[in-house]
Amino acid sequence: MWMLPEQNQSWVSEFILLGFSSDPTSNRILFIAFLLLYLSSILGNGLIVTLICMDSHLHTPMYFFLCILSLLDMGYVTTTMPQMLVHLLAHSQTISFAGCWLQMYVFGALGLTECIFFVVLAYDRYVAICYPLRYTVILSWRVCTQLAAGTWACGFFFSLIHTFLTMRLPYCGPNIVNHYFCEGPSVRSLACMDTHLIEMVDLVISVFVVVTPLSLILASYIHIALAIFKIKSIRGCCKAFSTCASHLTVVILFYAPATYIYMRPNSRYSPECDKQISLFYNVFTALLNPVVYSLRNKDIKGAFLKVMEHGRVTW
Repeated sequence: MWMLPEQNQSWVSEFILLGFSSDPTSNRILFIAFLLLYLSSILGNGLIVTLICMDSHLHTPMYFFLCILSLLDMGYVTTTMPQMLVHLLAHSQTISFAGCWLQMYVFGALGLTECIFFVVLAYDRYVAICYPLRYTVILSWRVCTQLAAGTWACGFFFSLIHTFLTMRLPYCGPNIVNHYFCEGPSVRSLACMDTHLIEMVDLVISVFVVVTPLSLILASYIHIALAIFKIKSIRGCCKAFSTCASHLTVVILFYAPATYIYMRPNSRYSPECDKQISLFYNVFTALLNPVVYSLRNKDIKGAFLKVMEHGRVTW
């Protein structure tokens, strides 16, 4: 923790996360609802990873990227949801300063990685639709691993800057965070010094990992749309548009609330509103991604049916 030795002040060693409600009955209802959401996210994404690993027909660039997306989503929700579930039933809702630091860093790292990784998924679809004959040449395994490693490296690097600057601020009380986890803007609002400089750094990071990726995604889908218009088959055209529309829906559900939370000034901080908005990019996208990107896919369905049939024969 960063402290000023010349000042005789008490510094917080832990934070209290208020969560969504202080009413025990409401908390029990919320516990059941969020537990179902969490288990659905883990099971859905876990199923995707298992099927892709087990079926050799799915060992292609697209499914390699979808496997990584599912791993990101599982890590993303696991960073916040288990602790929130415990706090919904426990009397104590405290988290240590170090625990808050770690949660903020891991959550930010996985979230920023996913922000950038959506660009990779859009690029994969762009190559598949616009250059189908050169797909495996352009997206070789070397290129795929480099793209994946690059997104993870960028996400963890930018999160380190964000977390270090936020937790380096002096926190001399109060220590009550009106949120269900340690998210940067919520914790930063408790700092007992001006945070304008750090807000500006966050804005610059957001331009790199939110605005730029979103622009690239939109550019990719514009090129995809132009390519789709050239498809003579109405059925093929409708199928391609349906896929692109569902992908863009997930992208918007992830980027729109994240942009609002991280790119607005601290003076417009609204804790009750922020808690609800953060659920979209923390919980709901992890639940929707397997459905939109994978479970609607006939290859994934075929792999699932093969596993089920094999299980019946074995049984």
